[in-house]
Amino acid sequence: MSHKRIPKRRAAMAAGGVVALGAAAILLPNANASQDGGSSDDAAAAPRTLKSADASDLAVRLAGLLGDTFAGSYYDSDAQQLVVNVVPGDDDRVVTQAEQAGAEVREVDNSMGELRSGAQTLKSEASIPGTSWAIDPRTNKILVTADSTVTGERWDRLESTVEGLGSGMATVRKSAGTFKTFASGGDAIFGGGARCSLGFNVTAGDGSPAFLTAGHCGVAADQWSDAQGGQPVATVDQAVFPGEGDFALVTYDDPATEAPSEVNLGDQTLPISGPAEATVGQEVFRMGSTTGLADGQVLGLDATVNYPEGTVTGLIQTDVCAGPGDSGGSLFTRDGLAIGLTSGGSGDCTAGGETFFQPVTTALEAVGATLAGEDAGAGAGEEGGTGDDSGAGAVGGAGAGGNAGDGSGAGDAGGVGDGSGSGEAGGAGDGSGSGDAGGAGDSSGAGEAGDGAAVGGGDGNGGLTG
Repeated sequence: MSHKRIPKRRAAMAAGGVVALGAAAILLPNANASQDGGSSDDAAAAPRTLKSADASDLAVRLAGLLGDTFAGSYYDSDAQQLVVNVVPGDDDRVVTQAEQAGAEVREVDNSMGELRSGAQTLKSEASIPGTSWAIDPRTNKILVTADSTVTGERWDRLESTVEGLGSGMATVRKSAGTFKTFASGGDAIFGGGARCSLGFNVTAGDGSPAFLTAGHCGVAADQWSDAQGGQPVATVDQAVFPGEGDFALVTYDDPATEAPSEVNLGDQTLPISGPAEATVGQEVFRMGSTTGLADGQVLGLDATVNYPEGTVTGLIQTDVCAGPGDSGGSLFTRDGLAIGLTSGGSGDCTAGGETFFQPVTTALEAVGATLAGEDAGAGAGEEGGTGDDSGAGAVGGAGAGGNAGDGSGAGDAGGVGDGSGSGEAGGAGDGSGSGDAGGAGDSSGAGEAGDGAAVGGGDGNGGLTG
């Protein structure tokens, strides 16, 4: 089985996935080139025009700059600008710096500390299966969602807890579906009668080839194959679910396995240049082995979801659809940045609903892995300094064999502000990585004979099936 690429599907993709590809738009790595509007002379007077990857980088840096004044941020996709919330204070110098860096600054009532305290109250008093919450910087409130199973006494308890947070702190809305885990995403993988999806190929801490998928897939089976009934080709190394995340590291049994970094979209592949943090309002795409390609935007960060199997924290909330069999699949940007792994949610790609994702950055750090093709010791760092004439790139410091992002070469020390430049040791590598992560599969939750059962396939109670 030497040098086997898993999954190796190239021929057939489910018809639903092909349709989704057309509906979601053709993804080309250079389709959304940076649009930095204006000159350095007017950057301090008006917010900069940014693509979402650069806005995410700027948001991370401004959060550190503003300190307790920072109350969240989001990406205005229509205006292509980063909006940063601040609570009024005595010292407005940092706010001026944020404006000079190119952000639109907005004063709000609720501090990030107050919002996080409210989320902790919800966790301690209202961890009810079928509920979720995340901080929504666009409303400066906590967005609380309850699925169709939250009724009667449980609904009264949730509503009472939210009211106890005080006026203007949280909003509650009902979801028509049921929160459940979705097993599958990217290319289909099979284990113990369950079906999941490969998220992103990575390199484990010991240098061996591996991939990331959902944690509830990792606890469902120890060994995984790229074909229903086929011989196992990979073994679970680490898995977290429920708890502080929903992710698993699965190592290929053959150390010579080719595990390039890309997402398989069916009729084309999208190279993945590196991981990135999500930003509220950001456009994102999801690939799943049963429902194919879908798009939408990020609604909230650090979301808590109360699945029937237990509570999971630290997730990304989106309006991207997904269905049974999509768990573990890839969430990414059109310019090839890895954002998340499909966890679960409500609805499907017919009725819509919410879908939650495990952040890739958190998963990589927890398991000690890097995206396949990266050199962990070659200075791969955070996105570079954003500002006028900056050397900001989509992802900086790709190592040998890595795939440098737009304007690569930015490193850890990139600053915010006029004339900021690239930081330490960002170097474009030679050659690009790619990897199979898109997936075909039967569009049914359980799959036809030979396709395997989809984990989390909607048993009415939202539990794991298969």
